[in-house]
Formats: sequence, structure tokens, C-alpha cells
Amino acid sequence: MEKDLKIVNKEEEDEMELQGYRVCRWRVALVGLGVLCTGGFLLLLLYWMPEWCVKATCTRTTVREAQVVLLRSTDEFKRWFLAKVRVMLAPGRNPFDSLETQTSPLMANRHSPHHLDSPAQQFIRKYAEYQPTQIRYFTLHSKKYFWNDKLQNFEVLTRLFFGVNEMEVKVPSILKLLFKEVLNPFYIFQLFSVILWTVDEYHFYAIAIVIMSLVSIAASLYTIKMQYIMVRDMVAAHSIVRVSICRANSEIEEALSTDLVPGDVVVIPSNGTIMPCDAVLISGTCIVNESMLTGESVPVTKTNLPNPDEGDSNGSVTYTLEEHKRHTLFCGTHIIQTRFYSGELVKAVVVRTGFRTAKGQLVRSILYPKPTDFKLYRDAYLFLLCLVAVAAVGFVYSIVFSIINEVLHTIIIESLDIITITVPPALPAAMTAGIVYAHRRLKLIGIFCISPQRINICGQLNLVCFDKTGTLTEDGLDLWGVQRVENATFHLPEENAYKESLVKSQFVACMATCHSLTKIDGQLSGDPLDLKMFEATGWILEEATEEETSLHNRIMPTVVRPPKQLMPPEALMSPEQDMELYQLPSAYEIGIVRQFPFSSALQRMCVVTRLLGEKRMDAYLKGAPEVVASLCKKDTVPEDFAEVLEDYTKQGFRVIALAHRRLESKLTWHKVQGVNRDHIEANMEFLGLIMMQNKLKPETPGVLQELCRAHIRTVMVTGDNMLTAISVARDCGMIPPQDRVIIADALPPRDGQAAKITWHYADNPSKHAGKAQLLEDQYHFAMSGNSFAVITEHFQDLLPKLVLRGTVFARMAPDQKTQLVEALQSVDYFVGMCGDGANDCGALKRAHGGISLSELEASVASPFTSKTPNISCTNNHTKTMSTVSLITSFCVFKFMALYSIIQYISVTLLYSILSNLGDLQFLFIDMAIILVIAFTMSLNPAWKELVPRRPPSGLISGPLLFSVLSQIIICLIDSPLNSSEESDDHNIQNYENTSLFYVSCFQYLIVAIVFSKGKPFRQPSYKNWPFGLSCICLYVFLFYIMFYPVPAIDSSFEIVCVPSEWRVTLLFIILVNAAVSFLVEGGIDFSGAKCLSWLCCRRKTVPKARYMHLAQELSVDPDWPPKPTTTTEAKPGNPPKNESSYQIVADS
Repeated sequence: MEKDLKIVNKEEEDEMELQGYRVCRWRVALVGLGVLCTGGFLLLLLYWMPEWCVKATCTRTTVREAQVVLLRSTDEFKRWFLAKVRVMLAPGRNPFDSLETQTSPLMANRHSPHHLDSPAQQFIRKYAEYQPTQIRYFTLHSKKYFWNDKLQNFEVLTRLFFGVNEMEVKVPSILKLLFKEVLNPFYIFQLFSVILWTVDEYHFYAIAIVIMSLVSIAASLYTIKMQYIMVRDMVAAHSIVRVSICRANSEIEEALSTDLVPGDVVVIPSNGTIMPCDAVLISGTCIVNESMLTGESVPVTKTNLPNPDEGDSNGSVTYTLEEHKRHTLFCGTHIIQTRFYSGELVKAVVVRTGFRTAKGQLVRSILYPKPTDFKLYRDAYLFLLCLVAVAAVGFVYSIVFSIINEVLHTIIIESLDIITITVPPALPAAMTAGIVYAHRRLKLIGIFCISPQRINICGQLNLVCFDKTGTLTEDGLDLWGVQRVENATFHLPEENAYKESLVKSQFVACMATCHSLTKIDGQLSGDPLDLKMFEATGWILEEATEEETSLHNRIMPTVVRPPKQLMPPEALMSPEQDMELYQLPSAYEIGIVRQFPFSSALQRMCVVTRLLGEKRMDAYLKGAPEVVASLCKKDTVPEDFAEVLEDYTKQGFRVIALAHRRLESKLTWHKVQGVNRDHIEANMEFLGLIMMQNKLKPETPGVLQELCRAHIRTVMVTGDNMLTAISVARDCGMIPPQDRVIIADALPPRDGQAAKITWHYADNPSKHAGKAQLLEDQYHFAMSGNSFAVITEHFQDLLPKLVLRGTVFARMAPDQKTQLVEALQSVDYFVGMCGDGANDCGALKRAHGGISLSELEASVASPFTSKTPNISCTNNHTKTMSTVSLITSFCVFKFMALYSIIQYISVTLLYSILSNLGDLQFLFIDMAIILVIAFTMSLNPAWKELVPRRPPSGLISGPLLFSVLSQIIICLIDSPLNSSEESDDHNIQNYENTSLFYVSCFQYLIVAIVFSKGKPFRQPSYKNWPFGLSCICLYVFLFYIMFYPVPAIDSSFEIVCVPSEWRVTLLFIILVNAAVSFLVEGGIDFSGAKCLSWLCCRRKTVPKARYMHLAQELSVDPDWPPKPTTTTEAKPGNPPKNESSYQIVADS
């Protein structure tokens, strides 16, 4: 039974372990009795701990027979979830028996495949279908999991039960939200405290806490409610639309989008729409704005899914989302316009609906985010447990003391009161203050945050990854020049191609046709690179109107032609032109017959064109130079191609290669529409290179320099060329000029050979000669996305060493960017990610602090979004918000801890003489001092620049603990007691009470000033005028009532007039306390860490962070870094854990 453990969502982000349980009546009865005996506390405990609830009320059973399932996430958080198994009745035989036949296209369009059966067979079939089958399922995080007998496990069956096509974001009622908020352990503890204080006649403070709690609950409910409404409105804005569905016999049926199921064939309207589902195009072309998902506002052209039967007959090709993205219309994206055939509509087949769509997954990630793991929060809970232990000691002490002194009538109340004093109810609110203020500061500098819990984490960032294009460099590209190739020889570089002599060249024709540009409202729109390239030709683009399209049997092509001023006076006819077209006016126009859009995986795009009057068609190709050259005939590629390309990329240019091929005459218009792109993109002729200049943003070098001074590593993650990226990294200062760059070029296993890595310098290392000894440790690794994938798979133990010094990661796919962030986090880096939103969403979500420079809807995936379109936001984000907020959290926590300990000492001392603090004394301390100080000490502005030091990541660190403990000892030593015979009914008005009240009030203010530190992370406290003014007012008030007693105030505070000599003694105690506190805290700041490490352990300590430990190991490794021209091979098979997975074979 214990082994009946199932895994659901295997190898996915939300993978979970699943166990089955059956409700046990006698256990439920026993738990009910326990709830009654504990006054409901046991019920609260089971509500907070779902795993305890299940194990207390249920018995373990097989998953198949389970009534309740208990799930635990397999990630580092190990969260528990509880779900009730339900049963639905489905008509017909077991629906799991024939999933393939049930999801045939005819069934998906609600047309029965059994229309040829006899009446008797139909009657038998209908009778069988009438018999219901029980389907067991449970729902968790908007996903339904169904029991599958064949797999003996629950799974998400997207091919069986689709449900309504909508993403229903239920906004909980106020009552439900109130119930969940009030049952928070913090509010339960406050309720317990209020009841106790009311019984003990501390009415003022109890009422004040109730009012504060009600305001806090109301504000929290309003915020949560508005967040739900915002998400619901974002989802529901275009979720329900009317759609046209193609039925049998070509009938068109109007229906609501909520009725769509996978397999339905929908008609895409010509005037555009918002997609209500994920669908794959099967006819026509669409121009789509996918900014909602990718953050890229550039319209994308989607083409119909190629039919393999019309191609090279490679057999049936299975549709997959990743491979066929260019043919898929995603839910939530905006269809701007469509292009269609005469008499044939633009159609798409629904493939995913509801929360299974791309938009649905984004919404689920917003509704059910992963918890944020941070050492500060874990340590805070440990520290609170320590305070609870201290409270337990005081609890036992007060009980024993009351029994000894026979004060039994107040034993329970006073003992429990110790707990509420030691664990302050206002602690969470005070801790949140710093985050709230940081959130407000961010808004003022144009940074918006949707994940406030990440604010403190960002204060620990020690590495930031940057996208290149649009982030480090300008969005736009400028054409620097072109270099044509003829007869496998490079011409001299030319500034542009806008020349009469080149107007009919294949090179210019490729520039004018090989793009995905379109006209929207009369304006050219598309990829910026395509726009710049097309504009450089000076040509004109014309698209067919709907009226023109309807006159032809096939879709009308986009036509490009040169301007009249570039055309020669007379255009000679080609001998291959049709004779019947000879009489037409001479015109030079090229129609784009078929387009194979740019693919980031293939790193190229291709078009098939036809010159007006020509019989044969031409194919034009553009893309990454290395890829294009590999598809060309070798005798057309110049011998010095690699050297010329390297020269341009080292100068930081983005280089695009062009190629051309004359297609066979047998390829007709009709055949071209179904031909495979691999057939077209072969045996091309190399045409030349286009050099695009991508300028650095003016802010980039300064920001990177400041990050470098603050010892924050910077890494470039880009989809651009390797050498271009290295050049940009040098230009912006990410790689200093004198540092070496080692390129790791990895190859996967091939022809029985193991995977291997070759190492070489990015440039000539001879310039480092003479400085070899000085620069031995100054090197950087660079690698491409393909190499990164090979290293991740075959060199797992080498990957941490590479990311330790890896600075440039080029040609990285979106999922590889996410994997890189995870690899950096695996060696204990706190990783920030800054991107423009395009293809960076996964990395932005996965990083500790992701900052999107895009204000589009895709920024929902990023914790932070900047209105400033440059990387200066990273410095503002780190110093203005995160570091200040983190330091403030430490200050507030230490202050609140000292407050509770000081009050605990005061009350314990007063208990020893059967006294206590008065009601108004408690109220003054908690309201006028603690809350005012705790909330104003969080207002210190940030220091003017980033500093090399990092704040501690947790409370359990030597300097912090020593700071708190030393202040506790100082306060304990300086706590006065002076015997007196004056007393009242409650024994409050006496010298001891008055003395402790004065001294403790001053101690609160002293530790507040001591802990409210400025440099190096925050501005000095005197620049925080609310805090300074509050401290001054409180000091003046306390000194005044101590030296110039006012009867009305003394009566209200229940204090007595102490002798003048004793007041001077109290002043001396306060001054000594302040001096010692400042000296000790200053000493800890100056050399506390060094002294503690020397006292605790004189031997050399091992760094806690893995990357620091790894750096120490590699610094003494003679074989690291790898020598240039060296080859590293993966060992065959699976080597033992303690052995390396690679070996250095020899110099290649």
C-alpha cells in the first residue's frame, strides 16, 4: 500500500506525487471530539496543514479506490494539496477504449461516422450508448485529472473531455475572502491576544489592535478582490466571441466560442478577430499581433499547414506546437487581417481550448504562482520559534512564581500575557512596511511590480543576464553596407543597393522580396530588420485587395517593383518570357508566390517568386551566414567567406547572408503551394552579405560599469551571432579589452564518436603576450545555443564550471535562456534577468528578479516591468528598491525582536514584585513608539550608488545575531529596579513600574536609532525626516514628563513622581545604555564579521555559495581553463558519481 505512489504531470513544471485515501468514520469522529476539546484550535491546525487533515481523517488506500487524493509538488517547495475525487456519468461504453476513433475529424465536427449502418445495428448501438459509464476525476488549479484504467493513474485527458472553451476566473465573494483572511495564523493569534487583553482589562490597547486589524483586513480584501477582478477582466475581454464553424457538407454554422472543441474547423473572418482558442491554419494566410504572449508588437505572418501529400511524400507528419508555431494561431492574439483564395475561406482547426491554450497557461501561472523561497523568510520563522521558546520560559516562570506567591486568581491570564508580549502581533505589518514603501518608490521611477514578495529577494542579486537587441543595443537596425558576390568572389563593400546598375540584380531582388512585410492601413509593417532592408532598396510593395483576390482562382501574390527613376529607359524582354505577354507594357514586377517564414530554429527564411512574364520561378533565401553558406553550392561561396564574416562580426555588425536559386520549370504555381521548404532550400547560389549596425544604447556602458563596481556579474544572452555578441560585449564593457574570450564549441555524438568540445580563442591571443602572468585568471567563456544544449546533456559536471565564467551565450532559443538561468541558480547565484519581452518570458519568470522593458501584456509574465526602455532600470531597481527594502526588513525585524525582548524583561521583572505595566503604558509603548518608529524607520531613501557589499541573505548570520544578542544583554543590564512601599489596587503605581517604563521607552528609541543604519545601502537617518521628527518628539515628551511631572499625565499613565536623585540616576543609565549600544553596534559593523570568524574557527572557512567554492577549486586547478585547440570528450556510458563525465584527450 505504501508503494502505491503515482506521479502526475510527469517531467512538467507542476509535477506532483499522488497518494490515495479513503475517509474513515471513526477517525472523523475522533477528530471531531478533539476539535470540541481544543475549542476549535485543532480544526484550525488541520486547515493550515492539509496533509495532517487527510492523515488524521482518512486511511491509506489504492489510488484507484481513493475518495480523497493528497498531492505533493516535487519541486524544492514540497507543497501539499488536497482534492476530492468525484464521479461523472458518461454515456456509452468505456470512453478510454477507443480515443483515436472518438477524436476523428468527423466526430469533432459532430457528424456520426456510422450513417451507413442498418436500423437494427443503429438501435443496438444507441442502446449501448445509453448505458452510463462512471468516470472518476478531481480538479486542481483549473485542471481536471481523469482516472485511466490502462495507465492506472490520473491524467489530464485533452482528447476526451474538453469542457466549455473559456478561462473562467472566479472572483471569490467577500465572505469567502474574509473567511480565508481571518483564518490566517497571524489574525488568529491577534484574536487570541485581544480576548486575553480584554479579560485582563487592557481595553484601550485591545480596541486599538482590533481597529488596526479591521483596517488591515479591509485593505487586504480590497487588494485581493481588485487583483482577481483585474485578471478576470483581462481574460474575459475577448474570451467570448461569435465564430463560424464548418460542418459537414460545407455548411457554416454560427456559434459562441465557448462551444468550440478540438477538431472543429473555424472560419477566420477577413476583418480580423481575437482568437478564442489555439488553432492551426489549414488554408489561407493570417497577419497576427502576438504581443499578448511574446511581448513583440511586430506583426507576424502565419501560413497554412503544409500538406505532406503534396510535397515529397515523406509520409504523415504529426502536428506539434513547437515545430508548427508559424502555422498556429494562439488564443488571445489579434488577427489583424487575412488573405484568402477565391471561393475558399481562411480556415483553422481548433487544437486546444480553455486553460490548455497558450493564454490559459499564462493565466494559470498568474493565478497559481510558485511560492518564493528566500532565506530571510525561513530564518524569520526560526527566529519566531526562538521567541516562542523564550515565551515558554516566561510562561512557566510566571506560573511557578504565581503558585509560590499564592496569586492563583491571575495565574492563567498573566502567564498567557507573556506569550503575547514575546511574540509581537504587529511584527508582520511592520515587516511589510519596507516592501510597501519600496513598491511605492518603484512606481515613482516607472517600474511596476506584480510580485511584491520578490522585492526583498532582489536585494541579493549578484548576477544579471541581459538580452542584447533592444536591451543593451537600440531596437532599430541601420544598414551599414552590402558586399555582393559574383563568381565566388567578394566585391568591394558598398554603402547601399539603391543604384540603377543593381536594380535588376538577383542581390537586390532578394532584398526586395525575402521578407514578411505587409501593409496595414496603408503603412508597411513587420520585422524592423526586414523594414530596413526593404527600405534600402527603394522598391514599392503592393498587396492585392479583397476585390482583386476574388477574381482569381488562387491567392493573389504580394508584388514588389522598383521606382520608375531607377528603371533604365527601355526594358529588354527576356527570351524566356511568354510570347503572349510580349505585347504588354514593359514592367519589372516580382510577385511573391510562396513564403516560408523566418524560423528561429532554422535561422533562415525563404520565398518563392516569379518575375512578371517569366515561366520559371526563383527562390530567394536569407538568414544566418553560416546556415545560408551551408545550403549553397560550394563553388559559389568565396574561399575567404569565413575570414570576411569574422571580420564584420568582430566589428559588432549583424550580418545577413543572401542566396538565390532558379527553380525547375515543372514547379507550377499549384505545386509550389504544397512543396516542402527543404526541397527549395538546397543547391542555392551565394549572393553576398548585408551588414546591419546595431548601436549601443547610450546608457548601457555606464550602467554596466556601475554594476561591475558593485561586484554584480553581467551576462549576455542573445539570439544573435556569436562573434557579434562578443564584439558588443567588449564595446559595452562587459568584457574588458585585455581579457581573453574562450569559445566552447560542442558537437553532439555522431557516427559512434562521443560528444566533444573544442576550445579556441575568439580573437588572436598574441596581444596578451607579455601580460600572460598578470592575466592568467582573466578569461571569459562564450558559447552558442547548440553548444549549450550539448554541454547540458553530455557534460553535466562541466556546466557549473562554464557558467561560472560564461559571459556570452549566443544563438540561444527561448527555452535555453530559461535553462541558463536555472543553471546559474544551481550554483547559488541570485539571478536577475533584463529583456525586452520578446522570447524572454520564460527566463524573466524563472529569474529571482525579472525586469521586462516591454509594457505590453507579455510583461504579466515578468515580476517587474519598466517604463524606461533601457537597462538603467536595473540599477534603480536594485539600489532604490531591493537592497533598501532588504536592509529595512532586517532593521525592522531586529527592532521588533528587541522591542519584544525589552518588554518581556520589563514585565518579567515587574511580575517578580507582583506588578505589571498599566493599560495606557502598554498603549503608549505599542502605538506611539513601536508602530510609529517601525513604520517611519522604513522610509530611508537609497544610497546614491551601488556598493560592492551584499546584504546578508538571512537572519541566522553571525553579525546579525551578535548585534541582537549584544543589545539584549545591554538592555538587561541597564534595567533598573528601586524598591518602594507606594502601591495601588493593582500594584501598578510604584517606583519600579515608573523606572522600568521610562528606561524601556528610551531603550526602544535607542535601539531604533542604532538599527536604523544608513551607509552603505541607505541614506543617513537624518535624511528620513518622518523618523527623525518622531524620535525628537518622543524624546522631548519623555524627558519632559520625567523631569517636569504633570499630574494629569502621571495619573493617566499610572506613574509616580520619583525623587530627583533617582531621575538623575535614570538619566545616567539611559545615557550609558545609549553610548554602549552605539559603540557595540559600530564595532560589529566595523570588524564584527572578522572577529566572529576568528573566534569561532581560526582555520580557513569554506564559502557557503557553490559558485564561490567552485571558484576556489578552479583557481588551483592546473588544467583550467582549457588550453586553446584542446578537445574535451565525454566518457562513454554512465561514469560513477565520483568520476568526471569528460576527459581531455589531446591537442587537436
